[in-house]
This record gives sequence, C-alpha cells and structure tokens, in this order.
Amino acid sequence: MKKTLLVLAGPTAVGKTSCGIEIAKHFNTEIISADSRQIYQECTIGTAVPSPEELARAKHHFIQVVSVRDAYNASMFEFQVLEKLEELFEKHDLLLMVGGSGLYIDAVCHGIDDLPSIDPELRKKLLLKFEDKGLEALTWELRKLDPVSYSQVDLKNHMRVLKALEVTMQTGKPYSSFLSAEKKERPFQILRIALDIERELLYDRINNRVQLMMEAGLLEEVKLLEPLRDYTAMKTVGYRELFKHLDGELSLDEAVDLIQRNTRKFARKQLTWFRKENRYQWFSPHEGTEMLRWIEKNAAYL
Repeated sequence: MKKTLLVLAGPTAVGKTSCGIEIAKHFNTEIISADSRQIYQECTIGTAVPSPEELARAKHHFIQVVSVRDAYNASMFEFQVLEKLEELFEKHDLLLMVGGSGLYIDAVCHGIDDLPSIDPELRKKLLLKFEDKGLEALTWELRKLDPVSYSQVDLKNHMRVLKALEVTMQTGKPYSSFLSAEKKERPFQILRIALDIERELLYDRINNRVQLMMEAGLLEEVKLLEPLRDYTAMKTVGYRELFKHLDGELSLDEAVDLIQRNTRKFARKQLTWFRKENRYQWFSPHEGTEMLRWIEKNAAYL
C-alpha cells in the first residue's frame, strides 16, 4: 500500500488554511505547514498564523517551532519534515502539506542541496551593507564572486542575493557550485493541488487581510519585536514596513499601503513559482467537492 503526500499550495490570502483544514478533516489526517514565516515562534499576526480555533480543528506541524534568532533554511526543513512524515505515515495513508513557500515545498518533494551554516557575523555584515549601500552593492559583489549565480538569481530579491553571497563568502566556493538539478526519489506518492482566484478578488483579500492584521494589533507586535529587527527572519513583508514607520521614515498610512503593495507583489511571485511546476492541479478555493473527488481519484492508496 503506497502512502500519499498531498501538497496544497497557492498565493497568500487565497484560502489555503481553511481548504487545508477541510481536506484534513475529510481524510482524518494531519497537516504539515510549509510556510517559511509561520515557522517562527515570535511572529503571529504578521505571518497570519492560523487561529487557535483553526489549529484545534486539525493537527498542524511546523508552526511557530523555530526562533528568529536561530539559523534555519530549506535544507533543515527538508530533513525535519521527512522524519516527521515517516513517523506520521505509520498511522495515516494520506498526509497533507499546506503552504505558499515554494522553496520549502520543493525541498520536501524533490530534495535540496545541503548548504553550509552561515556565520551570524557575516550575515550581519552583509545586512548592514545592504542597508547602507543598497541592493546594487550586493549584486555587484555577487557578480564578481559568482558570475553564474549572478546570471541566474532574481537580482531584485535581496534575500536571494544575500543567500548567494553568504554561501560564497563563507565557503570560498561559488554558491552555484552547491546547486544541482538532481531530484531525489521519495518513498511515497506526491499529489499537488494549487489554489487561485480572480486577480482582483485576490488583491481585495490581501488588502483586507492587512487591515485586519492592523486591527488585531500588528503594530503592537512589531513594537515588541523591535529588539529582534536585525535578524534575517524579521526583514519580511509586514514587519520591515512598520519598522520604517517606527523609524519615522513612513507615516502609518504609508506603511500599511506599502505592506499591501508588497504583499500583492509577493503573491504574484508565488503564482509564478507554482505555475512553473506543471504537476499542479489548479482549483478555486470554492471548489471543495471537486478537490476531494480529484484526490480520491488519484491517491494511490485508495
């Protein structure tokens, strides 16, 4: 009897959490969270962690289990999730992985190259350079040290550029030399579902979610997290804009507007990532019955 891992992916605010819970309840199974932001203990409102009521409806794993102070990456996620899957498949034939972090999902499905741990001082040095001299200074450095990565990485994504520079400077070897196209075989079937809705509706949901976060106390959460603002995990949408507000660079209205714009931009990147993987079956979050039928038709253990 072959076990099945069902992946439920999609952009932020599309409705993955509620759909995932309904699927988990239908199949009486558990959820692996594949969200690179919800994994951090200190962040709740700004990362849209499922509510206590939602968490009570279905067993979730990998939510708020790592401190922003600790180094964490997709390689570590892959290793830990595979261990957890082996344990959970002892009592379930189907498990569900829900999230919008394409790199984390791909790490579990395909495998990811083992990358070295980064010296916190090096990371701090590069972050200071980014803040002082901007992204162009980092991309110029990457071009000199690793032309291959420079030609492949998203040069507008400072986190990707920082990662490539960190590994290159830490090891003395190009970041590109650590990456391979080899995919690892998994001892379970993988089914992939992705959610999408009309773009205008998605943007409305994003804008509304940001407003609800502010009403729920996002600004107060950011104030409490200000001592941690230099950690990489805190340089993400929803936090970095409000840190700028606290610094006096933006009014509160400007910061909220920027969070909404940056979140919409992030959602577009997520959709681009998942659409590059032609193994996803796409549904509207309102097509719950159709999703369940598709799963039941394609799951190997049924």
